[in-house]
Order: sequence, then C-alpha cells, then structure tokens
Amino acid sequence: MALSMKTMQIGNRNFNWGARTYVMGVLNVTPDSFSGDGLLSPGDPDNWVERCVDQALDMEAAGADIIDVGGESTRPPAHYKGAKPVDEPEELSRVMPVLEALLPKLTVPISIDTRKSGVARAAIAAGAAMINDVSMLADPDMAKTAAELEVPLAIGHIRAKAEYDDPTAEVIADLRSAVERAVEAGVSRDKLLVDPGIGFGKRAPHSLDVMNRLGQLRAFDLPVVIGTSRKSFIGEVLDLPVEERLEGTAATVALSVAYGADIVRVHDVPEMVRVAKMADAIVRGSAHCGLANQA
Repeated sequence: MALSMKTMQIGNRNFNWGARTYVMGVLNVTPDSFSGDGLLSPGDPDNWVERCVDQALDMEAAGADIIDVGGESTRPPAHYKGAKPVDEPEELSRVMPVLEALLPKLTVPISIDTRKSGVARAAIAAGAAMINDVSMLADPDMAKTAAELEVPLAIGHIRAKAEYDDPTAEVIADLRSAVERAVEAGVSRDKLLVDPGIGFGKRAPHSLDVMNRLGQLRAFDLPVVIGTSRKSFIGEVLDLPVEERLEGTAATVALSVAYGADIVRVHDVPEMVRVAKMADAIVRGSAHCGLANQA
C-alpha cells in the first residue's frame, strides 16, 4: 500500500500520500524526446511556447496534479540516434520561457525535470515548486540546492551500465545511498521522494523485475514516483512502437497503483487519470474516491 496519510506541500497544494494516486503530466520542451512528444520544433520557432502552454493547460484540465517540465531528453544516446547532451544555457533557454508563460495561467504546481542544479535554481526562482532529478544527484550541488531552497526533491535511480545481479535490491541500495547523501546535504526527509527509474540504465528484464517488486520501495517510508509511460520495456514486451503503447502504459499504471506508487508520471494524462482513479477505487476503497455516500 502507499504511504499512510503523510502530507507534503508542493507549491500551493498539499499532497496527502495514501489518499489517492497523484498524476504528473510530462511536458517535454525538447526536439528529441524518446516518446515523440517533444514540443520544441526547429521548423516552427515562433509557436513552441504557446504549444507548451496549451498542452500543460490541457493536462491540468484533464486532471493532472503536477506538470513536470523538462528541457533535456533523457533517452539513452547508445540506443537512440540524435539524443545529445544539452548544456545549461541551452536548457535554460528552453524551459524558462515556458515557465514564465505558464506560471500565471496554471493552478497546479510545476516540477522542473533537470539534472543540473543551476537550472533547478533558476526554475524554482521563477515559480516552479519541485525538483525532479532522474540522475540520482549526479550534480554534486543538486541536493544542497534543494536544501537551500526548501523544495521537494524527487531522486530517480539510474546506472551508467545496465548490469545487475538482483535489480530491485540493487536499485533500493543505490537509492538508499542517494537519500543519505541528500539528507547529509541538508534536505529534510519529509521533502524527499524516490523513483526507481524504470528504463534508466535498465534493460527490459530489469524494469520488469523492479515493477514486480515495486512494493519493496515502501521500506524507504517516502513517497514513490513511478514513470513507465511509453517506455521501451513496454515496446519490447508488446513489440510495439512508442506511439502504440497506450494500453501497455495503462497496465503498468494500474499495477503501480496496486503496488503502492504515490505519483505516476505520464504522457497520456486523460487516459491515465481514469486508470489511476479506477485502480484507486479498488486498492484504496470507495471512501478515497468520492463514493463513500453512494453505497
């Protein structure tokens, strides 16, 4: 089960872990997202900020609880052509115009998806409310930045090489070390979230093992973020391209809810909001889904 009714403030909203599963909508301000939804189009330089704002507002209207804005593709360069590292000025040039245009219009909090402490600092100063670092604090200043700014920090697991003897146990051990480093840097435990990093430095069997044993992450007693949306392990299981992985994603989201995820990070917000709500009704009971008085 998910955490039992602990509260974390993210921006102007309280997230009551255990009440229900929250949905994080993905906003990729990139030209090379693995999922094919990158909104930074070199062929349309004038309207990309507007497209980003419109998509974020659509996700909010569809039920997203957080919008996760990222300006650098995290798809593995070894597996996909065209994914190149982005330096800090370039990443800032992508995300800052979107944040500045979006923040006055959006009512749900924004998370900044970045591996760079400088980008995180600028985004939080502009009004973002949370840092989502999929690199497991590769930037030595990231934890210190989160501590100084007193914002929630999601730590995502990753390895340079997809080599494991016991994937889930090793993911937990790696994350435990990262959590300890964050606490030592001054981040309060009540502002930390953990993400097992499905697909990051993991082959399909590794991701499937972590998914099957996802409940073991409850040992952290921290909120669990899970991002399976459109990932390659779904494509390998179903033998489908990225644009045809909706049903596979839905299966992983439903199971993530059952296994105790607190936040699911998704591209297809309307559909996955429904999946999460239905799974919550089964797992957490009707009292948590607005049905208590309808029996």
